[in-house]
Amino acid sequence: MNEKISSPPATDPAPAAPAARPVGFRVSRWQRLADFRSPAPQIRQHQQSVRMRYSLLRSLAASLVFAGQLFFQNAVGGTITGTVHAEGKNGAEAAAGGNYSSHALSTAVRVDYAAMRDFVVFIDSTNFANTAPATNVVQVSTLKVAQYHADFSPHVLPVLAGTTIQWPNNDDIYHNVFSVSDAAQFDLGLYKDCPPDKQVKFDQPGKVDVYCSIHANMHCIVLVMENPYFAATDRSGRYAIANVPAGKYQLKAWHERMPVDVQEITVPDTGEVKADFTLTIKNLPKI
Repeated sequence: MNEKISSPPATDPAPAAPAARPVGFRVSRWQRLADFRSPAPQIRQHQQSVRMRYSLLRSLAASLVFAGQLFFQNAVGGTITGTVHAEGKNGAEAAAGGNYSSHALSTAVRVDYAAMRDFVVFIDSTNFANTAPATNVVQVSTLKVAQYHADFSPHVLPVLAGTTIQWPNNDDIYHNVFSVSDAAQFDLGLYKDCPPDKQVKFDQPGKVDVYCSIHANMHCIVLVMENPYFAATDRSGRYAIANVPAGKYQLKAWHERMPVDVQEITVPDTGEVKADFTLTIKNLPKI
């Protein structure tokens, strides 16, 4: 009888050894465009997390830039602040009596010093080499003096030497802007609207009186400055000149119908120095 020889039972093969993991730091790959288009919920959640991290980084970077700007603005110099107003001459009120009711003098208009505006405060110096620009004049630019209702606006405009000023005519009548001042002489001719050639570059420092050859009451003043450390007062008579290099200066206050007043000031490295002015009829030669 033949015996059936059974073969030995099969054994499972030995498990393969796990692949060795590379030694080192794990670097996450950048997200691909396909990842952001994937509809899988886990991918969408990951996208939101990535976007949030990027948004936080952008906000942090913007905050650091803003803080740096503030630091450097505050570090380049001090700020001069103050007020300017005008007063009549001592004793003028008592001597201002008389027969104003007469026909000849009924239209005489007395000066209202409290209502005076258009003061300009400036440092009288040209010794500002290699200094940061003041914040009130970022760069030499093109400004405008508008003509409207047969008047110039603004009436007084302080500018840095090298500034170009346009003279648009917003009226439905012709104007003829001109000046015979030593600092700038020009004639723009008759025109309406704002032709591109009706502009003047003011290179020479000084006071420039500008008129219209047609209308008697049209007059304005351009004050051309040698340095950027100046300011026009607001309607309350306040002014501020920022980023002034530390040092001692002559600070002057100007108005078109008053004598200039002068103060000696010392500007600190940082912080403010206050200088108030009262303009009146003084320091003029007695005749």
